[in-house]
Amino acid sequence: MRRWQPARLAGAAGARLVAAGAGTGAEPGPRGASVDSRTLAPGELFIGLRGERSDGGEHAADALAAGAWGVLVAPEHAERALAAVACGVVLAHPQPLRGLQALARAWREELGEGGARVVAITGSTGKTSTKDILAALLSPHLRVVASPENLNTEIGMPLAMLAAPAGTELLVLEMAMRGEGQIAELTSIALPDVGVIVNVGPVHLELLGSLPAIAAAKAELIAGLGRDARVVVPAAEPLLQRHLRADLQTITFGPGGDVSLAEARPAGAPQARDHTRQPTPERAEGGEILIRLGPGALRRRDGGEGAQGQALVRLRPSFAQAHNLRNLLAAVAAARALGITPEGEELRVSFSSLRGERLQMPGGVVLINDCYNANPMSMHAAIDDLAETAAGRRVAVLGDMLELGDGAREFHRQVGEHAAQQDVGLLVTVGALAAEIGAGFGKEAIAVPDARAAAEALPGLLRAGDTVLVKGSRGVGLELIAEVLRGAGRAGDHGEAPLGGLVAGPRSR
Repeated sequence: MRRWQPARLAGAAGARLVAAGAGTGAEPGPRGASVDSRTLAPGELFIGLRGERSDGGEHAADALAAGAWGVLVAPEHAERALAAVACGVVLAHPQPLRGLQALARAWREELGEGGARVVAITGSTGKTSTKDILAALLSPHLRVVASPENLNTEIGMPLAMLAAPAGTELLVLEMAMRGEGQIAELTSIALPDVGVIVNVGPVHLELLGSLPAIAAAKAELIAGLGRDARVVVPAAEPLLQRHLRADLQTITFGPGGDVSLAEARPAGAPQARDHTRQPTPERAEGGEILIRLGPGALRRRDGGEGAQGQALVRLRPSFAQAHNLRNLLAAVAAARALGITPEGEELRVSFSSLRGERLQMPGGVVLINDCYNANPMSMHAAIDDLAETAAGRRVAVLGDMLELGDGAREFHRQVGEHAAQQDVGLLVTVGALAAEIGAGFGKEAIAVPDARAAAEALPGLLRAGDTVLVKGSRGVGLELIAEVLRGAGRAGDHGEAPLGGLVAGPRSR
């Protein structure tokens, strides 16, 4: 937005220009946008949003005094800010959030040459990892910006769009939802060229009530796409079939889809000659992945067939987990939807923090820190990853999965059954609902009421060679356990004595 003058920015936001600041004719635009006056950087545009507890517009004068380029606030706050600080740009909008969203739409059209293309990704689980994989996959081909961390809401996604530099050619955006209408709103802001639904699963059941309702909420992405857009969906998801559009090209991924895993070979293994057989189970880190592209993935944007009826793509990803290989298929399908075929590339992905990061701890313990969020699908995938990669004893520290509605206890028991099937050697459950995981486990498990109690119990439970998975819904606060295990924190601040970077305490069963 640096090249936007105040009048241009006001027009893009649909706002009234109350004050243009000094040197109106040559004033450059803001360096970025912020909705938090406490973290505002000099030269940024401050957008004062109304929240449940406070109104950010009340801090407009403080933002200008702190060096903000300007403020976008409700009319009553605009006049007060101008009276308090006689400098800076002041924009008035009756709904500042709508102004922020309009700015993001306008900035998208200013990116690259003739506007950046946009891939929007949603799903019950795996959308962040798919976003990270796709960004890594396309970076050798395009100037790519992916939405950082959890900027995936009606506030966060526009901020991610506005943070993209002027030369950006592709935006990879994540879309989150907790109810009906939210994906539709995000789609109207991003105007995607490609819409990706990674999967549909039992997430937010407490709010939406059923899997078909969740599928319908995710499919708002499909409904909101323009006529020239493309859709990427899993091949084996009947819940999405009724939402597909005949006027849009759809690329499917997964077994039986347009993009499928042909083979996953360990590094150094001989190349297989028979590419028609089913994928092998080996998934060694650094190994070569063979991905089959069917006719649906090779079709040109004009509807014509590609040069071949089928093709094989070879990639060497830095990850080996089964769930991330599925996410890779979704990313390759999205690349094909843009007309790009990645080939022979070493794919190194920096996954967003708190999502499966693997750390070597003192004492020979490996930590899998996956405590950002949890639902039944992601829990099963994380336990599978633990089983596939743990060299020693498998330890699972699992917290409550929230917002699952009436079936919550059964979903938790099923996770416990899966942990038993995958030979988890030690199970620690955190929270009242997670205790049902222990019930499904069928073997001795340790149940604690909260994250602090888990952090106190773990030192007496772990031994050299253990691989420890820490996972639960964000509201359970399991990041405390990961911090303690990493030696970066303590379970409390009331005098507990650390033991080797951990906090000693009694076992709780």
